[in-house]
Amino acid sequence: MVISKRMFPLLAGSSAIRKLFEEGKAMAKEVGAENVYDYSLGNPSVPAPELVNESIKDILDNMDPLVVHGYMSNSGFEDVRKDIADDLNRRFGSSFQTDDIIMTAGAAMAINDVLNLFLDFDDEVIAFAPFFGEYRNYVKMAGGELKAVPADTKTFQLNIDALDDVITEKTKLILVNNPNNPTGAIYSGETLDRLQKAVEKAEKRVGHPIFVISDEPYRELVYDDNVLPYLPDHIKNCLIVYSFSKSLSLPGERIGYVAVPDQIDGYDEVKNGLVVTNRIGSVNAPSLMQLAVRRCLNEKPHIEVYDSNRKLLYGKLTELGFECVKPQGAFYLFVKSPIDDYQAFVNEGKKQHILMVDAASFGCPGYVRLAYCVSPDMIRRSFPAFERLAQAMKAYKD
Repeated sequence: MVISKRMFPLLAGSSAIRKLFEEGKAMAKEVGAENVYDYSLGNPSVPAPELVNESIKDILDNMDPLVVHGYMSNSGFEDVRKDIADDLNRRFGSSFQTDDIIMTAGAAMAINDVLNLFLDFDDEVIAFAPFFGEYRNYVKMAGGELKAVPADTKTFQLNIDALDDVITEKTKLILVNNPNNPTGAIYSGETLDRLQKAVEKAEKRVGHPIFVISDEPYRELVYDDNVLPYLPDHIKNCLIVYSFSKSLSLPGERIGYVAVPDQIDGYDEVKNGLVVTNRIGSVNAPSLMQLAVRRCLNEKPHIEVYDSNRKLLYGKLTELGFECVKPQGAFYLFVKSPIDDYQAFVNEGKKQHILMVDAASFGCPGYVRLAYCVSPDMIRRSFPAFERLAQAMKAYKD
């Protein structure tokens, strides 16, 4: 073996979603792309707002190229960070200052920055199942261990009752993804208040603060009359991680930030430390995209497209008898396997050219995730395949 022992298990357990995505590309070559119904990847199907393109063109045409493409402070352009802080303060009544915002190469880099700042070797990070599967690798790369709290499959809210059994003296961080990938659930203010009380109780037992990372790339994707709680109103020691990947349809551009509320323990230490871990990880966030998103903070995602897809897919699958979690946010549908052998359910889906992500990778076996950030036409074309899948599941039961 030429690679490190540390990396070997990460390669062996690499992203099931990406593997399925590649499998779909190979399937499309065999049967035609129009006959493959790929619900594997959360890749926005709606183009970025026109203002994004206009901003990039204007920046390239009219700004000093040495500024546009040059180094800046490791935490990002000061005017970009100020405008983001002001935007958050206007929307949520917060009190962020410029230096409380650290621009990052997307939410993934932001989470890794936080993990590398907080974790010593063998420290623990807690995630509530179901959770984004890549969290495991992020934690492992930072030298820690991810501990999963079992899913509450009745409500798909955070399973607070099971949290204390998982927290130990080595617990440093808790990851919360709201709205949730893969369920589309929104964790209510009441749930977050219960989380704060549970954390306070555990902190007294373990003798040190436990921080909550609020992973919020789907913050702007909220449906119906649902309201996404503002985490610092409920959790004292929290760090907000954000990405423009979903709200502005920019997943390949890798631009996001960490916001550090001034209410947290060790405020200056954490804020200054994140600048250093950001420098070690990526030096700075992409300069052009920092300048572009600054001009697009008031842009809204085309949520009506995702909402229409949500209603279309949820309506058809529930009509066919599938048990689904109705999404409150994000763009994922969580579907329970109709049979105990959920891997057979996934495989039968592939026979019908439907690509569904096995939720075992999210810490919640027995379910699959469907990403409905796809064309409405593909959803409609997939209906006969889902009908055949439903018939196949009835045959399994018989």
